[in-house]
Amino acid sequence: MVLSQIEKVAQSNSALRKRIASIRNADTLIEMINCGFRLDMALASIIVQEILNEHGRAPEEAPFCPICGQRLRSKGLAPRSMTTFIGAIRWERRVYRCRRGCRIGVAAPLDERLGVRPYQRSCDKLKKTACMLAVFAPFQLASWFVKELINVNVSGSSIWNWAQYAGEKAKVRLEKDLIKLNNGSLKKEEIDARTASLPMAVGADGVNAPFRPNKGTPRGKVVWREVKVGVVARIGSRLTSGGKKVSVLVRRKLEASLGDIDEFKPRMWMAAKKEGAEEASDVVWISDGGRGFWRLFNESFSHLAQGILDFYHAAQNIWKGAWALRGPSVKEAARWFDWIRSLLRQGKAQEVLEQIRISRAFIEGLSASEKKTVNNLIGYLEDHLDHIDYARFKRHGWPIGSGMVESACKWLIQQRFKCVGMSWSVEGFENLLHLRLAWVNGDFSELFEPMTSPNF
Repeated sequence: MVLSQIEKVAQSNSALRKRIASIRNADTLIEMINCGFRLDMALASIIVQEILNEHGRAPEEAPFCPICGQRLRSKGLAPRSMTTFIGAIRWERRVYRCRRGCRIGVAAPLDERLGVRPYQRSCDKLKKTACMLAVFAPFQLASWFVKELINVNVSGSSIWNWAQYAGEKAKVRLEKDLIKLNNGSLKKEEIDARTASLPMAVGADGVNAPFRPNKGTPRGKVVWREVKVGVVARIGSRLTSGGKKVSVLVRRKLEASLGDIDEFKPRMWMAAKKEGAEEASDVVWISDGGRGFWRLFNESFSHLAQGILDFYHAAQNIWKGAWALRGPSVKEAARWFDWIRSLLRQGKAQEVLEQIRISRAFIEGLSASEKKTVNNLIGYLEDHLDHIDYARFKRHGWPIGSGMVESACKWLIQQRFKCVGMSWSVEGFENLLHLRLAWVNGDFSELFEPMTSPNF
């Protein structure tokens, strides 16, 4: 019954007839399904066009001119076309101009009710889908995905333009939030009570990305610049298959900035404040030894957070000291390093410092560079004495490594911006970066909301 009705509709549409024939001639199930999907899209396109034409041709009262207030004069029916998620659609609707010649252009009330912008050639759903793919894949590859998934031709350059526009909207939204932060009107995100009761982890790290040396051309030697990446998350837990309780991140939010630490600082505080840092039961800050990030901690988070120096970064510096004190014997250096690292993990920071000082005093023949390495290690551990009580941190269930930030750097920057042969303009990089941030932070769809909602 349904097939006969579809074939009746297809009598006046050659494209539908061909699609039905392709299903009949398909040899395998997967071919039938693929052809059926194309038929479904074609039918949806016809139905949407018919409904649009029905509304577009319906009589309506002429609207008023927004400048002179006089009723506009009808210019009859005018065609409109758009590339959409279901393919190209075309319809006619009534358009109007001002009788007095006011510069308002052509008014199309139906377009406004549909949420269609003047000169818009592609629907927001298609743009959202294409940009969603561009978040993860190069623009040309995203174009290929769109063609394969929904059989709609969209060029890589169009997707690039859409991503730039959406990224600009995300940047504007960020600037508005920063203004709210400064004037005290920034609102906290709604978080369920169970998640809000969990400890919060805040961390930051830097990763380099490739940029073009000259604007407008990829030619020339690549310039590497640091992108600062921050994470705000709650610390939950789960049981492994072996019954062991391990920590997991819950409700992860990311921030990133190509600017200096002073530009990055308010973004991190804004992200933490929106996630309820000031009301959290416990807050920890995790970072490696970068001085800029610890300055950020001291200026913005030290009043409410426990600082934690990444254990593995601390161990790396201890290895440098071990090599200076016990080298060139690799076995001796490794044995001493294992002992000191074990003490550090047990929370015996003072004993670690004492053993390093003793070794510096009693080992003879140290060169000037070796003494400098050991002195730097002692100063480094002394500066972070409050941040290396790893035994206490583990008892609280807090992480002692900055893996959550390093993984964010890899996903957010390296996997998308550091593919072979890539180099970026600053504007293109920042727009796509903000689009990726919107995706991971869960507010991607807001960037593609239509201008208005349909109201028939």
